[in-house]
Amino acid sequence: MLQKLLKNKVRLLQFIVLVTLLVLIRAFEDQLFYDPFLDYFKNDFTHLPLPNFNSFQLFLGLLFRYTLNTVVSLGIIYVLFKDVQMVKFALVLYCFFFMVLIAAFFYIILFIKGHNNLALFYVRRFLIQPIFVLLFVPGFYYQKQNK
Repeated sequence: MLQKLLKNKVRLLQFIVLVTLLVLIRAFEDQLFYDPFLDYFKNDFTHLPLPNFNSFQLFLGLLFRYTLNTVVSLGIIYVLFKDVQMVKFALVLYCFFFMVLIAAFFYIILFIKGHNNLALFYVRRFLIQPIFVLLFVPGFYYQKQNK
């Protein structure tokens, strides 16, 4: 796969630009998104109470960040594989995982109320970081090789 990327410099440049966009989303997270949990999880969160937050703004902030990461990740998948069906399948997976994760996130916040901060940390991590692209690319590559 790396040899194919090196042969096609335009695709390599597109890939680098998309990865840079993911880095920029992370670098400017404080300015782009409402997320009181950014500072909370930078500290010793296991002994701290949950921060005050506006549920609606938090939902919109998480949705916006997840959407940005998803769009860039889908771009990466398209640039690597040039397969629209694969991108559509990944989009369905991204939507499904967002619904499951956002429900789990707010369930932990509203009903467990800080008694399981580690679960909250990991659910939030999947919502705000482009972890799924790291799982999908090798999976799609393996699937494409075995066709």
